[in-house]
Amino acid sequence: LFNCILEAMNQVDSKRTLWAWAMYDFANSAFTTLVVTFIYGAYFTKGIAPDEMLGTQWWSWAIAVTAIIVSFLSPVLGALSDVGGYRKWIMMLSTWCCVAATAFLFFPQQGQVFSALILFVLANVSFEFGTVFCNAYLPEIVSKERIGRASGFAWALGYIGGLLALGIALILLVQPEIPILGFSIENGENIRATNLLVALWFLVFSIPTFIWLQDRRPEKGKFKESVATSFKLLFHTFQELKKYRIVARFLLARLVYNDALVTIFAFGGIYAAGVIGFTFEEIMILGIVLNITAGLGAFLMGYLDDSKGSQKTVQWSILFLSFACLLGFVAPIIPTWFADVSWLTSKLVFWIAAILIGFFSGPNQSASRSLMAHYTPAEKRNEFFGFYAFSGKATSFLGPLLFGWVTAMFGNQQAGILVVLTLFLFGYVLMKRV
Repeated sequence: LFNCILEAMNQVDSKRTLWAWAMYDFANSAFTTLVVTFIYGAYFTKGIAPDEMLGTQWWSWAIAVTAIIVSFLSPVLGALSDVGGYRKWIMMLSTWCCVAATAFLFFPQQGQVFSALILFVLANVSFEFGTVFCNAYLPEIVSKERIGRASGFAWALGYIGGLLALGIALILLVQPEIPILGFSIENGENIRATNLLVALWFLVFSIPTFIWLQDRRPEKGKFKESVATSFKLLFHTFQELKKYRIVARFLLARLVYNDALVTIFAFGGIYAAGVIGFTFEEIMILGIVLNITAGLGAFLMGYLDDSKGSQKTVQWSILFLSFACLLGFVAPIIPTWFADVSWLTSKLVFWIAAILIGFFSGPNQSASRSLMAHYTPAEKRNEFFGFYAFSGKATSFLGPLLFGWVTAMFGNQQAGILVVLTLFLFGYVLMKRV
């Protein structure tokens, strides 16, 4: 009886730990959904920048700066966490910095481009650092047999969080003629107020993670020693990567196909508004639908991840994402091809492409995290997930920069989609070698 009680208590504790870890995805998804992808990015190009083309280019630069900072600092911070036990503290500090910078995004108005971009980069970098250390907990909280389902569950919960935050923003701030709490619709004040919602959401819903997710305490008075040791270990791991050839090949492949995802998330709402002609309300509805489909995809394909393997799940998702990008590219010109078919509109084709992107982007990210968790040595979890973040960000400035450059060169955001399609296809070829 005593053993049964102990086992039941352990099961309750493990479930609570899993929920606490997954709640961080629920909390931070509001930032990616509202700020990066669907609302603030589109508002910046239309309401703050002088014109859409220039705004798109500047937004791509901000994404690129974020990628460079995160790619070089993530492995260092990961090694520091492995040595000194600072993972939870860095994760908390990153979260609070993201919350503060996001809240201040409410203030920049039309023409205040520089201050808006600086605050966005600060918020985005802090968000990425928090995600690095959240991912590093995955191999510790579930068995290897359940990693795929656990990762998929957390991604699905994250999309639910993004969906709820987006729905609240739509109902209370974007659509009403008189938004809540006296916010005005003049100068986009109600749109800018969505940043305050994101900041509050992230702050409140990350609390369970920091209360119930356990970690070893850092040793007092040994911070400088831990920093020095972490750099030595990092250098040693770089030298040892020859022993982890599978990991190196996977990280190289992810470096490419993740660039495509970063570009989609950064410019999806901008493309919908500038090329397809979506209004802010339609972009919000698009975000809601994408979060629903992405959550379903991440949850359902989590079982496929455990049964067929993370590698195949990643490969299949890349193929479907490539097809969706092709649909998004041809969406504006479809009506000219089928002039006799009145119901086949640009928006309909784009909706199909967007739903496919939503359904397969969730499994792509979830299965990638699962695959890394399978490959990671127990003694180097934070450090290897730092390299995982490095692979996700080291060249992720290329996708947005190329998108912005091609858009400026052709004077059309549609041409930038070809950049995304090329990155997906190249990433698929590299994944076949893993």
